[in-house]
Amino acid sequence: MLTPASAPDIFSPAQPQHRARTRREFATELGAAALGVAGLANLPQMATGAEPGRRVRKKIAAVVTHYTLNSHADVLVSRLFQGHMLNGTGAHPDLELVSLFVDQYDKADISQAFARKHGFRHFDTIAGALTLGGKDLAVDGVLLIGEHGIYPLSATGQIMYPRRRFFAETAAVFRRCGRSVPVFSDKHLAWNWADAKWMYDTAQELKIPMMAGSSIPVTWRRPAIEATRDVRITEAVGLSYGPIEGYGYHALEGLQCLVERRRGGETGVAAVQMIEGPEVYAQRDKGRFSQRVFDAALHCRENTNRFKGTFEEVVRQPAGFFIEYRDGLRAVIIHDMRDANNEWIVAWDEAGKPAPPATLFWTQEARPMMHFGFQLHGIEAMIHTGKPAWPVERTLLTTGILAALFESRQKGGIRIATPHLAIAYQPTFTWTPVPPPPPSRPFTEP
Repeated sequence: MLTPASAPDIFSPAQPQHRARTRREFATELGAAALGVAGLANLPQMATGAEPGRRVRKKIAAVVTHYTLNSHADVLVSRLFQGHMLNGTGAHPDLELVSLFVDQYDKADISQAFARKHGFRHFDTIAGALTLGGKDLAVDGVLLIGEHGIYPLSATGQIMYPRRRFFAETAAVFRRCGRSVPVFSDKHLAWNWADAKWMYDTAQELKIPMMAGSSIPVTWRRPAIEATRDVRITEAVGLSYGPIEGYGYHALEGLQCLVERRRGGETGVAAVQMIEGPEVYAQRDKGRFSQRVFDAALHCRENTNRFKGTFEEVVRQPAGFFIEYRDGLRAVIIHDMRDANNEWIVAWDEAGKPAPPATLFWTQEARPMMHFGFQLHGIEAMIHTGKPAWPVERTLLTTGILAALFESRQKGGIRIATPHLAIAYQPTFTWTPVPPPPPSRPFTEP
């Protein structure tokens, strides 16, 4: 079992720029990956003296849509050469960015200046980035970040980021070269179910160690609690806000990383429905979700000064994500598109607890945005061990839920049966408390 240190090394500005882990620390991470990365965010603090057996840094190719200040490409990929504090101080991951493909450039691009300063290469094809312009696969891992940039909307109103194209061109290189390396794909796998399922199936076929998803499951929780493993959970209520696809997905991940731990593990989703406006609260009054669990979520709010009145009076036009799980669990996420509520919270009814537990997923919305550092810890562990730190099936399921919810919305809010989401898996990740966030730092010009 991992014994978390008091603070992970990524917070220490005194660490050398490319401080490598010791043999013992690497062995601990290997064990963590095998055990589901219990304590992922609290990897042991590194010693300050030189020690033998340091880990070789793995070569990384990054494939991104857009690389501007505070984009997902910036706050994930820039950590590879700027360190976890995003200003050159603090510890660096044991990963080296060697190549980059950017799908869309504009005048705000910062990647080209970074390349001149830090020495990685830009390529105009994904295959070039993975082979460094040669014939053979020349990297140890691939980061696919299909987030930000200007892309068209689908018929359901979702942004058609080229995540399948990024993965397809990556898989084509693996197939041609006869071997695969770990791949991380940021956020939901694709904007539609067919693409997401194809990506998952192709990863299985080519035996690609694969992870996806966002930083929400690994970020701070207030209070710092986890759902109890193998207990009965009958209902969950979440609060969410922001762009309905991009932030609604975060809410789904926050929900799923908790309820997947229930008795029997995950068995999939039978149906979903998106309802908008006051009818969401009417569904509560009809018994579709309980006031008791809803109240537990409301009591977990921190930004209560934004509310002058009840939640219903302030969030008048919510979108309700109603989710019916195959084993009888019911869940709803009440999403505020106008940002009167600006927090991600989940409450759930857990057997053995006198009151529904609830927790708020807190993110550091200023550099160094350390919740992305926790996410990168998991990616780094997978690239070094070949074992995903959390199940890609979670992302496959949440991707399918989101796509079906948008289909429901497009069709006027009808209930959508989802027999294709009979996705069963066991949770392989246990969240543990993480230290307080480091102080915000100014952007360092490339």
